[in-house]
Amino acid sequence: MNYLKGGVILLLAIWQLMACNRKPDRKEAPPQNDIIQPQLPANSGNPYEPVDISPMDMSYFPAHYPLRKLAGKMTGPPVMRVIYSRPHLQGRALFNGVLKYGEPWRLGANEATELDVFRPVLLDDKKINPGRYTLYAIPHEKNWIFVLNSSLDDWGLKQDSTKDLQRIAVPVTTGNPRIEYFTMVFKRTDQGADLLVAWDDQLAKIPFVIK
Repeated sequence: MNYLKGGVILLLAIWQLMACNRKPDRKEAPPQNDIIQPQLPANSGNPYEPVDISPMDMSYFPAHYPLRKLAGKMTGPPVMRVIYSRPHLQGRALFNGVLKYGEPWRLGANEATELDVFRPVLLDDKKINPGRYTLYAIPHEKNWIFVLNSSLDDWGLKQDSTKDLQRIAVPVTTGNPRIEYFTMVFKRTDQGADLLVAWDDQLAKIPFVIK
């Protein structure tokens, strides 16, 4: 009898131990595919901030102004600079793949493209005073409409056309060297500088006159 009693006590002790360790019932987790995950860049192995696949860049006029200033070759302020993010094609067609004719485009990726003017310039014979501006485009097959806008620090997908300051139609050429990454860069001209806008084989030149 003592053996039987001892066995019963042992079984009860084992049952209580198992009950204490048993986790409470939980609802079955939904499949991983049903959980909305943030769309991070593929190369986001940075523990502080995901690395953007459309890197931010800037172009100065005069070209490479900060380096020239560091070398003691520039004393006054620059004339202009453009700050933008650089999407790339990744095998896509530029039109009807990335862009659509007749629809506003932020001239890059992410935040709205910013044009900073440090000295007065002329755009299509209209004076542009020093300041910060947003620049976006409406591409067409034969020309692109470039728009100077006063709204700042915006996400570039939606433009406030009520704050447009000036529009200029610029011819666009095709058959140029194919560019994978969208590119904007200033090039000196006899009257000032052109802001070159290039992607795929398309090229437009926004003419600025410097007095």
